[in-house]
Amino acid sequence: MPMDLEIYSRVFRVYACDEFTMAFYANEGINLGHSEALPDDPYKETRRMINFKQNPPDAGEMKNYNEVRLGGGRANGNLHSFLENDRKVLSFSIFWEDKTYDGGDKFYTLNYFLSNNSLEIKEIAVQNSGRYAFPMLLKRQKLAKKPILTHCPGMSLRTEDYYQP
Repeated sequence: MPMDLEIYSRVFRVYACDEFTMAFYANEGINLGHSEALPDDPYKETRRMINFKQNPPDAGEMKNYNEVRLGGGRANGNLHSFLENDRKVLSFSIFWEDKTYDGGDKFYTLNYFLSNNSLEIKEIAVQNSGRYAFPMLLKRQKLAKKPILTHCPGMSLRTEDYYQP
């Protein structure tokens, strides 16, 4: 039964057909033979592995999630820091002397927010510099000293060490 069929310079492999088609070709005097098994599809295997459900790494996280979802109270650890340091920002002016071919002098502002220990880096656009104005070099986020690279963010059991003021 297996046969290669070329249509518009593309080769298709016919590995099975239904009973009506087999009867039709048998009536025409052509024996198609036996069907072969469907070849494995690597895409389906990849999708199956990606969609594989994993249990949360820590049962404590799931307990806290369910408690908050059901309206239970637990202490907010970041509330004190927020109330003490809201709108307090450490701001630094940064100069980068880029020595690459299309480099030049670049100016940035680093803002460190004390309320949640996050930072952002903004580029200071210079008029008529010939460069595209790209306002954010780094969006506001906590910056890890050594990032943990995983396929599923938030699922790592290692703790990250973030930059502090």
